[in-house]
Amino acid sequence: MFLMTPMHACGVLSFLVVGTAASASAPVCAEGDGNACEPAGAQSLLQKTSSIGVKKIASDEHESKRKTIILGQDVNWPPYAYKDETEAGENGGLSGFGKDFGEAAGELCGIDIIFDQTNWKNCWDSEGYQLADPAVNQAASPGIGQGLLNGWYAGCTTYTHLHGVRNRFLEFSDAILNQNKPAGLIVMLNSDGTPKVDGLSNLAGKTVVDVGGWAPTADTIAFVENKCTGEQYASMCTESGGTDCYTLTTGEGNDASMKMLRDGEADAMFIYADQAHNYECDADGKSKNAGAVATWNCSLWANFGTDYAYVQTGQFGHAMNGTTLAMSQRGSGVAEILNPCIQDFLKTKEYYDLCLKHDLVDSCYRNEFFTGTETHHHAYMEATHAHTSGCNSGYCPCPPVEEQDKEEAP
Repeated sequence: MFLMTPMHACGVLSFLVVGTAASASAPVCAEGDGNACEPAGAQSLLQKTSSIGVKKIASDEHESKRKTIILGQDVNWPPYAYKDETEAGENGGLSGFGKDFGEAAGELCGIDIIFDQTNWKNCWDSEGYQLADPAVNQAASPGIGQGLLNGWYAGCTTYTHLHGVRNRFLEFSDAILNQNKPAGLIVMLNSDGTPKVDGLSNLAGKTVVDVGGWAPTADTIAFVENKCTGEQYASMCTESGGTDCYTLTTGEGNDASMKMLRDGEADAMFIYADQAHNYECDADGKSKNAGAVATWNCSLWANFGTDYAYVQTGQFGHAMNGTTLAMSQRGSGVAEILNPCIQDFLKTKEYYDLCLKHDLVDSCYRNEFFTGTETHHHAYMEATHAHTSGCNSGYCPCPPVEEQDKEEAP
């Protein structure tokens, strides 16, 4: 079953299908019209995606069809997706690199790419496939969110294309930023500024909290290496109390996970290596780096380099590609529509200007307009062994070799 709202008869048609996908044999035509608008069995990309937030508009049957693609985003991830409360007008302050890129690329390619605010949970849900049930020792399992599952929009924007579980549910467009989202490990610091779990740890016997609903997903710990030892981490425990494995727990989002770490419910947090940088707040409750109004708890992220720090950064093994314009249902065809447009826009000066605007030059794909003088390499992009300052910078270096030898001595 589906709802099709015709605005004109065949040939002058504007519609948005909502519900389950139209069958391959269904003609694209207003109900009750005697003439088929497209042959039975036609399978355009639009037909395949019409049930998930893609709208086709044509002024007559001889003119090219202009598509409107709706993408969802939340407002708690500057500079990628946030709100600007100083912006007046119909946009409502919805902002971010993803939105800027999509709107400009769409204009270049003749596609209307519209961004709607939603909760990230409606895109990818830490319990989307299976709810936790302690009564039977059943852990939660992530899956596609209700918004994408039910076609509220064609896709969600600024998701990293990861290895692992997401690929069983979703497809991704080409990236709009290079491999720019390294993983890392945050730990609490002792009163003397040393980490409670240092960079040499393989996490065996530790409890690791994963940020539910966000990348990097918990299963990708297996794909990253310790940047101090060059080795993989211990495996995840299948039973409680293991000493040669780590125990995994999950927080519902960044704030909940950070609170678990601060409260001692976890020893380390597996998280984006730039998350603390993006969540540092000024005295006015805005992101220090993007200027966005914080929609997260600033107090939980205060005292970066004093209360907590990264002991691992620059881990890229979890990712297949960088930040993407759209994450959508497998087989939807949304990526196939958007990819040529993305590739065309990556070549423009306007892309370069967006990279400057959002301080993402070191994450952008370089084109002829990049001069090489504007690069600002952030510490979170570097592997841990490249850090030379102390933990008070927020990025702990690897412990010295002699300290490692001392710890390993019998």
